[in-house]
Amino acid sequence: MSRTRQPPLVTGISPNEGIPWTKVTIRGENLGTGPADLIGLTICGHNCLLTAEWMSPSKIVCRVGQAKNDKGDIIVTTKSGGKGTSTVSFKLLRPEKIGILDQSAVWVDEMNYYDMRTDRNKGIPPLSLRPANPLGIEIEKGKFPQKDLEMLFPGMSADFTSENFSAAWYLIENHSNTSFEQLKMAVTHLKRQANKKSEGSLACVKGGLSTFFEAQDALSAIHQKLEADGTEKVEGSMTQKLENVLHRASNTADTLFQEVLGRKDKADSTRNALNVLQRFKFLFNLPLSIERNIQKGDYDVVINDYEKAKSLFGKTEVQVFKKYYAEVETRIEALRELLLDKLLETPSTLHDQKRYIRYLSDLHAPGDPAWQCIGAQHRWILQLMHSCQEGCVRDLKGPPGLHSATLDLDGDVRASLPGHLGQTASLKRGSSFQPGRDDAWRYQTPHRVAFVEKLTKLVLSQLPNFWKLWISYVNGSLFSETAEKSGHIERSKNVRQRQNDFKKMIQEVMHCLVKLLRGALLPLSVTEGGGRQCRGWEVKAELSGQGLAHAIQTLRLTYESLTALEIPNDLLQTIQDLVLDLRVRCVVVTLQHTAEEVKRLAEKEDWVVDSEGLTSLPCHFELCVVHSLQSLREVLECKPGEASVFQQPKTQEEVCQLSINIMQVFICCLEQLSTKPDADVDTAHLSVDVSSPDLFGSVHEDFSLTSEQRLLIVLSNCCYLERHTFRNIAEHFEKHNFQGIEKITQVSMASLKELDQRLFENYIELKADPIVGSLEPGIYAGYFDWKDCLPPTGVRNYLKEALVNIIAVHAEVFTISKGLVPRVLSRLVEAVSEELSRLMQCVSSFSKNGALQARLEICTLRDTVAAHLTPESRSSFKQALEALPQLSSGADRKLLELLLSRVRSGVHLQLACFQAAPPPAVKTQVPSR
Repeated sequence: MSRTRQPPLVTGISPNEGIPWTKVTIRGENLGTGPADLIGLTICGHNCLLTAEWMSPSKIVCRVGQAKNDKGDIIVTTKSGGKGTSTVSFKLLRPEKIGILDQSAVWVDEMNYYDMRTDRNKGIPPLSLRPANPLGIEIEKGKFPQKDLEMLFPGMSADFTSENFSAAWYLIENHSNTSFEQLKMAVTHLKRQANKKSEGSLACVKGGLSTFFEAQDALSAIHQKLEADGTEKVEGSMTQKLENVLHRASNTADTLFQEVLGRKDKADSTRNALNVLQRFKFLFNLPLSIERNIQKGDYDVVINDYEKAKSLFGKTEVQVFKKYYAEVETRIEALRELLLDKLLETPSTLHDQKRYIRYLSDLHAPGDPAWQCIGAQHRWILQLMHSCQEGCVRDLKGPPGLHSATLDLDGDVRASLPGHLGQTASLKRGSSFQPGRDDAWRYQTPHRVAFVEKLTKLVLSQLPNFWKLWISYVNGSLFSETAEKSGHIERSKNVRQRQNDFKKMIQEVMHCLVKLLRGALLPLSVTEGGGRQCRGWEVKAELSGQGLAHAIQTLRLTYESLTALEIPNDLLQTIQDLVLDLRVRCVVVTLQHTAEEVKRLAEKEDWVVDSEGLTSLPCHFELCVVHSLQSLREVLECKPGEASVFQQPKTQEEVCQLSINIMQVFICCLEQLSTKPDADVDTAHLSVDVSSPDLFGSVHEDFSLTSEQRLLIVLSNCCYLERHTFRNIAEHFEKHNFQGIEKITQVSMASLKELDQRLFENYIELKADPIVGSLEPGIYAGYFDWKDCLPPTGVRNYLKEALVNIIAVHAEVFTISKGLVPRVLSRLVEAVSEELSRLMQCVSSFSKNGALQARLEICTLRDTVAAHLTPESRSSFKQALEALPQLSSGADRKLLELLLSRVRSGVHLQLACFQAAPPPAVKTQVPSR
């Protein structure tokens, strides 16, 4: 639509500022041709068209609305001219709220008021309005907890309209960070507000003088109108005449309806009596209703009805009401006794206990039912624990097999062992060996271990509810909201008094648990006063290490479960002490059992020798020790809050001695095997490694093990133990944090070396004595005389016999263990050379041929065993040669060389074993058989 007029232009507004709903007059040009032409009017962005009144094309009257902007233009929109402009602006003022005590000459409309205390908008009447900031300064909310302020100002309030208003609370809550200068300004503001109110009604009259004049004129007009009407129509005063008429009408009515009204009054009385009976039917029927609801278990309904009756008739003076209320109290007392009996009844769930406690709290039962319940639960737990012990002891004495519990306790401990043992190369060769554990343990749990499981399970099923009951008692959640508010202070005193008592209850439960467990697991550690706890258990019977390990695991899980309840650690310390004692005892028992197993290893010796002269016995020993240590891995590991098993010096010393004992027991086994009579050796399964050469037929199909061969096998095993097994075991001890490992190693090595040296001397004595003893008779066989002998043509038979015997020893040693050859032959050569030196030194004189013969034989023997010479044997040969006359001529020396060459070439095949000593065996890895 085309415009026919210019756009509206606002050139003035009166007044140019004001609060919302202020009436303003707008002046300008082209403000419309009529009311219908005015289609829009905004002031400060607020639409004021609803209140606009078009007066003329140059004048509009309206009221300012609630605008968001404090200052803005006046925009007029018309159909004929469109949207206009403005050369002036209007400033919107914020109205000052009228307080509840402020006087006002005009009616104050209701408005939305922002309540800072409840943080929400409420539409409330003006009489409820209160200043949001009475001090007139900026509010700075503090961070003080509301509960702390309520405790600091009991019964007071920070609401300045409350009767219990506390100025200190208000300042802490709203002005905790306000400076002193600002507080002084607040005081000035309060004084100024007080001065305004002291002006009283005079200021109110001044502000609303025109309103009072209008009210006075209206009242005067009404009075004049009444006076005029009364004097014209009725003689005398109109009100007086009206009063007389009304009195006459009343008297006439009473006369006419007196009988009817009397019957009406009687009916009303009857009706009122029936109404009273109907109204208080609740009280009259309450005793019967209480009985019925108690029988149905609707205790909540009974309590609600009782609270209602108590509030209505608790302080009544009407005799009928008193009588019926006394009946109600009688039944409520019976209900209190019933609920208390149910509360103290055991066993009971935590839910039922809390429910009965709340009922008794709502019924205002005398005493402290919650504490009585805690005491009853405590006695019940102790009774259950003793009954559990008595029942298990009774089952133990019953027929065997009726009380055995099936549980694979050995599987968890032993499942991981093959993997760990497989990492040790030296153990692979004995992988077929299985330690002599009691396999029955895999299928049947020891009765005392089953008792530990049963007792700890019982405690874990009862103690959490017992602890939660106490926590609920402390925080007040046991009681209903009404009872909690009314008895909060009294209960706080009770809680402080009961804390020590409850702590003693928990300690008693823990001590009872520990004593019962100690009596079953460690009966020898129970003092005389604790004889009742171990009564019925066999004191002399000792649990195995596996049983103790499983009991330790059970107790650890129990401790973790109790710790999860946030029970203080000092109350659970007795359990930790018991776990530590059990861990120490488990280590000791396991090591003792290991020593017994090691002692029986001698029965498992199969005398099967590998290429290095070793049997499976060292591997069996190492496997047995490592298996025992692996079974102690979980026991030795320190869980959170636990102390080390080796923290006590006494325990360190005992474990060290037991470890040394294991080593020495095995050394004794070796000695026992080395000295075992031939008849006791089972040779049905004997064999040697195919790589061991059978040089001189010493090993045949009908081979029987001699004492010398057993000595060699044991010596070979001793060497391997010293180089590998004992060191590996020491590493395992260190891996499991054993103490005194150096002492264990030193003592064990010393004992092993002592046995090795003793067995070696025995073997040398067995082999060297025949050879040495045959030298002198062989030298002087056939009445041989060094002074009168023929020229030498070769070595004599005694030397050949000695060499053959030495070769036989070499073959025997080489067949068993190549590594022992240098050691044995060196010592054998020492013995032969020493005897030969002695014999040469005993000869008084030599002829030329005798000296040459002696030198030939000595040099032949020396050169033959040169690879096994030692400083001692070299010295002996030197002394023997020095005892001979020196060769005087070159021909004699050539003859000696010729004879030596002839001897070497004649028996070179037999003497080949002496040409080079075999390298010492270094055992790095022994393959599995």
